[in-house]
Amino acid sequence: MKYELKVGGVTRQLPIVPISDELAIASFVILGDCELVTVVAPLLAERLPEVDYLVTAEAKGIPLVQELCRVLGKPTYIVARKSEKAYMENTVSSTLVSITTQKPQTLYLDGKDGELLRGKRVAIVDDVISTGESLRALEELMKCCDANVVAKAAILAEDKAAERKDIIFLERLPLFDARTGEEK
Repeated sequence: MKYELKVGGVTRQLPIVPISDELAIASFVILGDCELVTVVAPLLAERLPEVDYLVTAEAKGIPLVQELCRVLGKPTYIVARKSEKAYMENTVSSTLVSITTQKPQTLYLDGKDGELLRGKRVAIVDDVISTGESLRALEELMKCCDANVVAKAAILAEDKAAERKDIIFLERLPLFDARTGEEK
């Protein structure tokens, strides 16, 4: 089964993948999809308020913030890592459970990145906003370093996330019944 996604004039056939006995998602992966990223980044950029930095979680948001930085003329973006690296100092962390991992996952922010973000206007960016857990964890990290989150943005908002008034997104992505493949 496939779900046809149209965003920014680009069409993708997304496989519908069960993530539990009852729930399935349309698998949206932007890693390697240069065409899609270069089309949607300017669309998101025009909706963002003035920001100093873009922040994302490793890994699927990275190509999007890379292209957003290019479009916005920003020289640097920040990535919260999924594991603490030996080169990191004074890290802060936040734990989350996302719809796709379904187990606790921790994000780590290097202290030097935290200092860079202190007092700055930040947009948190991801590929898809679903339960909001990744956003919450990133917001917690931004609070730890006294950054001012002025926007939360993604290409897609999944299911009820599309009803949120505090996010910027381009298209809604439905959830599916794992048994029937029908939209929920």
